[in-house]
Amino acid sequence: MAARVAQGLGLLAAATLAGPAAQAQGQGRQPGIIRDAEIETLLRDYTRPIFKAAGLSQQNIQVVLVGSDSFNAFVADGRRIFINIGALKQSKTPNEIIGVLAHETGHIAGGHLANMRQQLEAAQTASIVAMLLAAGGVAAGASAGANMGGAAAGAIAAPQEIIRRSLLSYQRGQEASADRAAVTYLNATKQSARGMLTTFERFQNDQMFLSQRVDPYVLSHPMATERIALLSELAQKSPYFETKDSPTLQARHDMMRAKLVGFTQPPEAVSRVYPRSDNSLPARYARAISAYRFGAVPDAVRQIDALIAEQPNNAYFHEIKGQALLEAGRAREAVAPLRRAVALSGGNPLIRMLLGQALVATDDKSTMDEAVRELNFSLQREPSSPAGWRYLAMAYGRKGDIPNADLASAQSAFMGGDFRLSRELATRARNGFKLGTPGWLKADDIVNYKPPVDPRARKKPPP
Repeated sequence: MAARVAQGLGLLAAATLAGPAAQAQGQGRQPGIIRDAEIETLLRDYTRPIFKAAGLSQQNIQVVLVGSDSFNAFVADGRRIFINIGALKQSKTPNEIIGVLAHETGHIAGGHLANMRQQLEAAQTASIVAMLLAAGGVAAGASAGANMGGAAAGAIAAPQEIIRRSLLSYQRGQEASADRAAVTYLNATKQSARGMLTTFERFQNDQMFLSQRVDPYVLSHPMATERIALLSELAQKSPYFETKDSPTLQARHDMMRAKLVGFTQPPEAVSRVYPRSDNSLPARYARAISAYRFGAVPDAVRQIDALIAEQPNNAYFHEIKGQALLEAGRAREAVAPLRRAVALSGGNPLIRMLLGQALVATDDKSTMDEAVRELNFSLQREPSSPAGWRYLAMAYGRKGDIPNADLASAQSAFMGGDFRLSRELATRARNGFKLGTPGWLKADDIVNYKPPVDPRARKKPPP
């Protein structure tokens, strides 16, 4: 169907066929979403000037990390840019990722998703009309003979193919528009478009064997060679083409890549990327993370302490130490480094949530007030975390505040998609609050929530 030609718009599917094979690939197991305070802070610093140049500073656009090792990024609505951790790990400079984010920003600023939906609706209408017009030929062919019927069936298929190609041509135009917008944003922020060229050249190498066999009119994105030529002309006209990333930004980018390798790769892979002979800070960071995940925690803590000694005001070193201790069942020892990480990060909500979890895990009633405070603060800013609500429920339970414990449990179930359980827990919580109080109102909202009906669900026949 034409409506399934495009699910979203992105920079990086340059050789993706927009047909049934591509759709089938998307129906497999989906990678998860990754949350990390250090990486998200860095990406916000990358996007802040770009969003300002695009006039989107007030739109609260989020960059979402996808746990896939492929080099990809896309937008699926006007509020979020999705980027694979593979893109972050493979990019050697901040400028490469900033160029990717600038391109995706061009899709949002240009309203491309809304425009594509309009095109899809128009295509559906055109498709229906084409089928109806051809249907008369099919009926005539049924009485005139098999050859006539086959010709009429072809008359149905031909308009469908024309419509599909028209949609893909429209999408290729949007990709080119996003490329031009990205260069405009980079110029406005005095940054180079060289990183975008580097990214496209990567695609060109991947596409060399494909380009001679694929019809460019059935691609959703322009062919890499064409794209590079157009972008190169625009980029090299910029007075900022030779501008380099600042050493500070490059260092943060290198630390981000090391962190992702340490968390996502087995020890032998980490050793290949960062061998023992590499004594750089990123290499030691990756090895310390790998040690806590796969080795002995005391050795990992020793390595992390060495990092902290070198950069005592690095919030994320203290955070990783607290996380390592917490996951090793040493919650009491985790509290101090996590408190330090909260202070150094300016109260990052994700780190405050981790601190709240550690405080709950100590099972010390004297720390439950602090746990409630930290978790409530973080959940006001990160309300979609089932684990955060679950730990808040535990903290309230240990304080003996059963109505709030039930309400937090209901919110945890709600965020996890278990609407039946959330309704049961919210009903119990509502009975424990005074009518009209904030807790009662929140519980009542959950009780009365009507989840959306899954269109795939079959209706039961009447008895």
